[in-house]
Amino acid sequence: MYKSIAVFCGSRLGNNPLFAEHALELGKWMAANDITLIYGGGSVGMMGVIADSVMQNGGKAIGVIPELLFKWEVGHQTITELHTVSDMHVRKRMMYEMCDAAIILPGGNGTLDELFEIITWNSLEIHSKKVILLNTAGYYNHLLAHLEYSQEQGFLHGNWKKKLMVMDTPEAIFASCETDRN
Repeated sequence: MYKSIAVFCGSRLGNNPLFAEHALELGKWMAANDITLIYGGGSVGMMGVIADSVMQNGGKAIGVIPELLFKWEVGHQTITELHTVSDMHVRKRMMYEMCDAAIILPGGNGTLDELFEIITWNSLEIHSKKVILLNTAGYYNHLLAHLEYSQEQGFLHGNWKKKLMVMDTPEAIFASCETDRN
């Protein structure tokens, strides 16, 4: 079982209430299984939802937030630890180093940046951490179609599906992590 999981997600809630519901479920499960949340350090949007869920259920949440985003993402003041760093590059590296695996929830450009960097590092064998994309309500269907097209066109090394696990529900993630435990 993982001791810490980085969760990359939006600083906004999005339009579908299922996005926040899945973040709540994931946070509750992480707390119940003594898995530390490593995340972007914000108290708003999806970041706030998962951090609050972890904390309200007795878990541990560690945030990493760049100085520039401290006000925008409203740095979370009631989590276990909050690290303020100089920039996004330091944030991502620190989060990757602190986690055993990563889960990507719905989000915008920043979330996509984090997703692509972590799967690129995985492809380059900079790390071999499990990376899971939670495709809540088909949020990432278009992106997945593009990855498949990129594969077909010969732009991706190896099979991207071996580097990025795609799951549609938190329960599928829980089952996968339970399998990893055995």
